[in-house]
Order: sequence, then structure tokens, then C-alpha cells
Amino acid sequence: MKIQGIKWVALATAAFSLLSSQVLTAQGADARIKIDTDRQVGEISPLIYGNFTEHLGRCIYGGLYEPGSQLADEQGFRKDVIEGTQKLNATIVRWPGGNFVSGYHWEDGIGPKDKRPTRIDLAWGARESNQFGTDEFIQWCRKVNTQPYFCVNLGTGSMDEARNWVEYCNVEKGTYYSDLRRQNGFEKPHKVIYWGLGNEMDGNWQMGHKNADDYGKYALETAKLMKWIDRDIKLIASGSSDYGGNWIEWNRTILSYLKDHVDYISVHNYVGNRSNNYYEFMGSTRHAENVINITRGLIKEATTKSNRRTPIYIAFDEYNVWYRGAAALEEHYNMEDALVVAMFLNAFVRNADTVKMANMAQLVNVIAPMFSTPDGLWYQTIFYPLEAFANHCKGTALQTYCDSKTYNLGNAKVPYLDVSSAYDKENKEIIVNVVNRHKDEAINTDILNQSGVFKGTATLYEVNSKDIKDMNSATEHPVSTVTKQIDVNGNTLNYSFPAHSFTLIRIPVAEE
Repeated sequence: MKIQGIKWVALATAAFSLLSSQVLTAQGADARIKIDTDRQVGEISPLIYGNFTEHLGRCIYGGLYEPGSQLADEQGFRKDVIEGTQKLNATIVRWPGGNFVSGYHWEDGIGPKDKRPTRIDLAWGARESNQFGTDEFIQWCRKVNTQPYFCVNLGTGSMDEARNWVEYCNVEKGTYYSDLRRQNGFEKPHKVIYWGLGNEMDGNWQMGHKNADDYGKYALETAKLMKWIDRDIKLIASGSSDYGGNWIEWNRTILSYLKDHVDYISVHNYVGNRSNNYYEFMGSTRHAENVINITRGLIKEATTKSNRRTPIYIAFDEYNVWYRGAAALEEHYNMEDALVVAMFLNAFVRNADTVKMANMAQLVNVIAPMFSTPDGLWYQTIFYPLEAFANHCKGTALQTYCDSKTYNLGNAKVPYLDVSSAYDKENKEIIVNVVNRHKDEAINTDILNQSGVFKGTATLYEVNSKDIKDMNSATEHPVSTVTKQIDVNGNTLNYSFPAHSFTLIRIPVAEE
């Protein structure tokens, strides 16, 4: 009977699949996306919608901070940059670097501004005035309503320097550095929770570059001191960024040293379209997802030898499109760049069980979604997918089945549709994020709800333009978000995703 029952179920399933395919054919759908709210990946951390600021070019000076500008407030912070950051719903911002941090000594940037030293920044060959430092960054974060994420100098810096910074920021009073903060006008502690243990320390481009064992030992002892000052802080290990080297062994080695002391391991990835090959560029974020999956395995390997009771997560704390080599890294982004940023974000959502922080590099002017001028601020193409995700994609990430046509890239077949989805239980909505990689054709798609019905009015946020090379500027804005609404009722929503587009759909659901 069991065998017969299995056969009956198999036949019924096959019949249902045939019926489904006939329905799809009848409706002319070219692709299917299947959503099941019971197939959960993990909670989406709001921290995956973070950002990054570095003392590089016009990111800080002329970006966040421009005293004397008609657009700045009484503390010198650009009000339009604050407003743009709030629109992005940036939940966490990393500072002060980046490569810059490996030569940065935080005590240069506190106290009376007329007594702060000007230093040579060896990372980028500039002069650092230190007019914007720890207290200014904290004040800016409070205005934006974002979490600060500090990165300590483990290149040319000392262990004492790192733990003293924690004391300055987080101890209330009664110690040298906490009282120094109070003397500088900040009675209450800053309470900085997130701290990075150096930046890209495996890279030979880094000041104080170390091999894996040397970094692991140094970071371990620094981590101990920092957590002895404040046991509630979260520490991020410097994962490998040198993918031309033996990055897997680097991550394995540092996790073996730091498995009982860190809460995250960092991952960085920048991509570009140097060969001007559109479809190759559309497949570029597959590397990031591969790195996530391998690092997830390395974390599991390390924590099997640990007594810790909490997980280690991935902080993807630098990512973006970066390849044009423009002056001061002031890249001007086009439509295809926006699609790649959307695919990075899809990858983070698909891996929400492990990726619990991400920081687009950088916030303003330098490889950034926002661009400031003396007269105002305008938004680059990559602003819009990040804004849509950060404001609308929350809740629980779901395993998503997508069946669409593919194209060949090397030995791989890449689906034209790149998809992630989530279930927002609080608002009873399913969120579906879709990039149509096809350069020239719309893809008619059925979105199937396998655990309930769609019911109500769905809202769509679509980022697209006529040409993949379209760019925004201070005077022209061909790329932005268009909002649409469609009524839904039943377990299927049919939508034709335009060529070279990103679409986020919020669909109300009801139980059957």
C-alpha cells in the first residue's frame, strides 16, 4: 500500500505539474517564481543595508562635513547628505576606513580643533587635517539615526591604542580616557557596539600588512583587551580581500585564532565592466555569493572546535561597482551598475542566515550613491536599488524557486532572472526582488504563492531606463524609481519584467 500510495502521489504531482505548465503556456509566461513562506532561510538583519565612509577624496570633507557651506548646519554637517542618508535608511555606517585606518591614530582627531595635527595620509597620498574625528562622527550618526561601526588600526596601531579607543567611547566616567571624552564636551558615553579588527590585513597594499598567523595572533590579543574594557561590543575579524591569493586559508587561519572572540568575519568585493561585456558583468556577483558560501563553511568548521554559544556571521562590509579609475574615485554610475548593486543585495537576502551586515562603499562622492556639489546633492543610479531594499525588504528571507531562460557564461548557464524574496509577517506581505538581466527582452513571469493567496493591492518599485549606459547627473535624471500598483487576488501574480530592470514587489497575502 505504501508503494502504491507513493506511486499515486507521484502521478498526481506529475499531473499537477503538467496542468501548471499548460496554464503557464496559456498565459504566455516565460518564467516562474515559486514562493513558500514555510521555506525560510533566516531573519533579514537591518544591518545589511549599511554604508561606509572613509577619509578619501570628498567623502568626509566636502561630503559629510563642509563647514562654511550654505548647505551645512551649525556643526558643519551637510544637511542634504544627512537627508539622503536617511532616505537610504542606512542602519549602520563604517568609519574611518578602509585603507586609511591602517595609518590613522584616533587621538589626533579629538579635542580642540585648533590643536589637532595635520598628518600625511600614506594610504591615499593626501593631507589629513583631523578636523573630523571620533566625536564629530558620533554626532553625525546621531543626526542620521544610524549605528556607528568603528574600524581600529591594526596596521601601524597598537593594542593599547585600540582598547583606549573603546574606553574613550564606551566607559561612562572615572578613567583617563572616559574623563578625557567628558572634558571634550561629551558626558555620556558614545556606546559604540561594532568594532572592526583592522582592514584588509591580508593585502600587500595595506600599511602593516601581515600574514595570517601574525594577524591572527595580534587580532586575538587586541580583541581580548577591547572586550575586557567592554564585554558588550561586537568584533569583526578582517577576512581576506586578496582573491588572487590563498584567501580560503587566510579565513580558515584567522577563524582558528579568533573563533571564541569575534562575532563577524568581514568580506569585501568590488566588480566592474572593464571589457564592456554586458552579460559577463551581469554575472559578476556570482563570485560574491561563492565567497559567502565558502566562508559559511569555514565558520562551521571553526565553530565545531569552539565553546561559544552564539554564531559567527559574515559582515560584507565593502561592496560596490568600482573600475573606472576616475579622479578621486568619483565614479559616475549607469543603469547596468544599478542592476549589479541590486544583485549584490539579492545575494545578501538569499544568504540572510549568515550575512548579517553589509556596507556599500562608499556613502557620498567616492564610489557612492550620492554626489554633492556646492549647490546641492543628486542621486546616482545605484542609489535607487539600495533605497528600495532598505525601505521595503524586511522580515524573513525565503528559499525561492525560479525557472527562467538562461544564457551561457563560460561553462555556466546564468538565469536571466536573479531573484530573492522575503515574508514580512508583521505587515502580511511577500516581497519579491527581481533583476531581469536580459538586455533587450521583457520576461513575462508568473509569481506563484504556494502557501496562501495574494489578496489586495500590490506595490511595485521599478528601476529602469531606456539604455543600459544611461547615467544621472546634476541636471539630468533618466534613472529613478517608478512606483506602480496592481490588484491581486489568488495564488498567482503575472508580471512582465522589463528588459534590463530591477523590480521590488510588495504583495499582500492572506491564508487560504
